[in-house]
Amino acid sequence: MRVLVTGHRGFIGTVMVPMLLKEGFDVVGLDTDLYRYCTYGDEAVQIPSIIKDVRDVEKEDLEGFDAIIHLAALSNDPLGNINPDLTFDINYRASVRLAEIAKEVGVGRFLFASSCSMYGKAGEDDILDETADFNPVTPYAESKVLVERDVRAMASDTFSPVFLRNATAYGVSPRIRFDLVINNLVAWAHTTGEIFMKSDGTPWRPLVHIEDITQANICALKAPRDVIHNLAVNVGDNGQNYQMRDLAQFVMDTVPDCKIGYADDAGPDTRCYRVNFDKIHATFPEFKTKWTAKMGVEECYQSYLKYGLQKGEYEGIKYKRIAHIENLIAEGKLDTNLRWQL
Repeated sequence: MRVLVTGHRGFIGTVMVPMLLKEGFDVVGLDTDLYRYCTYGDEAVQIPSIIKDVRDVEKEDLEGFDAIIHLAALSNDPLGNINPDLTFDINYRASVRLAEIAKEVGVGRFLFASSCSMYGKAGEDDILDETADFNPVTPYAESKVLVERDVRAMASDTFSPVFLRNATAYGVSPRIRFDLVINNLVAWAHTTGEIFMKSDGTPWRPLVHIEDITQANICALKAPRDVIHNLAVNVGDNGQNYQMRDLAQFVMDTVPDCKIGYADDAGPDTRCYRVNFDKIHATFPEFKTKWTAKMGVEECYQSYLKYGLQKGEYEGIKYKRIAHIENLIAEGKLDTNLRWQL
């Protein structure tokens, strides 16, 4: 099967690509490579690539593929502060256009990296399955709702969309993100001795490792068409719903001599939700999450030790995405629409 991965040079993509290759897929990437100067640790595996903004995709870019895994997106809401329309332009409009072109040129499967964040403000009591109402509280989450709505309507006898609603991701990657909760808590604890809590520790959040996200995509590529056609499924495991204070305890148990500190405005987070993952395990019996949050904390800690991570790095222009983008704009390498000017 010939597979195009958009965003293959990003946080998830750089981990996903070698796993897809190991499974025998013929993989090509498409990415504008906004974070080309941000490699963490070892370089990503190199594959045939189309270096192009997802907003500029043309028919010839998509011809000959059996499936598309669409990861490319602005994944950090503060980036939208540079240009408020960017999140919807890239995450929503470009995603729908990509699906339209894919259907037109005969791509059979369109796997969309959706998000459990669409459930948003749900509270502590409900455990949400795929029929739950959407209550997005960020432009990122809202864009996922809109893409699912519009692409679902495109399903046909020859075009099968799949909506993989990922729990909150974590893990080590050549394009690591330090704004994700586990990655972030461990980074603060390792470099400052403090587990920096931005909420009061009570909010619930479902978590999933990027390798387990990849496994879900592999299952969706391998499954019979009637199994995955227009499927929406939460990606994770029922045992991997955690309160923030649970995660803080894992960090305390892993990183020596650290303590918990709270932001001045720490309080209940409106993004509080627990998710039911029965459907993915029923749909793909072979899908088994291999990671737990505690394992993820250990993975991050060992990696930060190995590469000598310093606070100035993850809070500076190399790894803090908003700061990195603003610096590229200031240097004239990007314009305010995040298009390269080189």
